[in-house]
This record gives sequence, structure tokens and C-alpha cells, in this order.
Amino acid sequence: MCVSELPTNQFNKRVSKKMALVGKLVNQIEIKTSAEKYYKLFKHHIHHLPDITPIFQQVTVHDGDWDSHGHGSIKVWNYTVDGKAEVFKERVVYDDKNFAVTVVGIEGDVFNHYKSFQGTYQVVPKDSKHCFAVLTVEYEKLDHSCPDPNKYLVLMTNVSKDIESFLK
Repeated sequence: MCVSELPTNQFNKRVSKKMALVGKLVNQIEIKTSAEKYYKLFKHHIHHLPDITPIFQQVTVHDGDWDSHGHGSIKVWNYTVDGKAEVFKERVVYDDKNFAVTVVGIEGDVFNHYKSFQGTYQVVPKDSKHCFAVLTVEYEKLDHSCPDPNKYLVLMTNVSKDIESFLK
């Protein structure tokens, strides 16, 4: 039986509706720096990001401190996207084996449109002086009228390009 032949019932409608609200956006760009340098900046020097890119105006540690801001720390970011000032409170998860940093949204402006939101910056080594940044946004919309979070994937791409310029 193919999908189009499945009987329509309340369960199938609910699953279909929920599936349309959940999404994942991915972008991959080449970065002219080593994966190790890029990841090290995120893991150990993230507090310098407002000095590296004009996208972020401020970052503060909400829970923890800068010396132990590792896995599970909570930060509050003030940033600009599409010319609008926004705030994002997140918990960070590091995956040292895969050079991945995931920021899991807790509070902030993104939750005006999304029930859940997380962004992942992962770098994949190409050679000693180049890597690929794989940028992922995973989300669940509050309802069907909410936009896809394309502007946040663009923000992540621009942040990665600014990091590349800084690390050259």
C-alpha cells in the first residue's frame, strides 16, 4: 500500500499537521581556517564573539562563569537579525569528537514563532588550512502561519564568515 492509499483518519491528520511544523535547515560553506581553530574559538573564546562580528552586541553568562562555561552553561546573547535587535538565551552542548557546538534555545525572541529552536555549528576538516562549516537550524513552529527560520541560518552563515576573517 502506498502512502496515498492510506486511509485518512484523525491520527494521520494530526501527524501530517505536526510534521509540517517541524523542520530542519542546513547550509554548508567552506572556511579558510582549520577545523581545530574554528572549534577552539567556539569552545574557549566565545565571549570574544561580539568583538569578532557586528551581529552580536553582547553575550553574558547567565548560569556558570567564563572559566567553566563548558557543556551545559547558559548564556544570553544580544544580536541583530534583519535589522532588528533580539535576545536569545541558550544552553550550549559541545561534541568534541565531531567538532560540533549546539545552542539549544531556552528563552528569547525566536520563541515568538517557534516552540523549540536549536542551532548547530559543526566543522568538518578538509585539510590543515580549510574546513567545511555545516550549519543546522532545527525547529518546531508554533503554528502554520510562522515563517521558516531562514534568517537565522543566514545569521549563522554570516557569523561563520566573520570568524573566518578573524582567524586568517
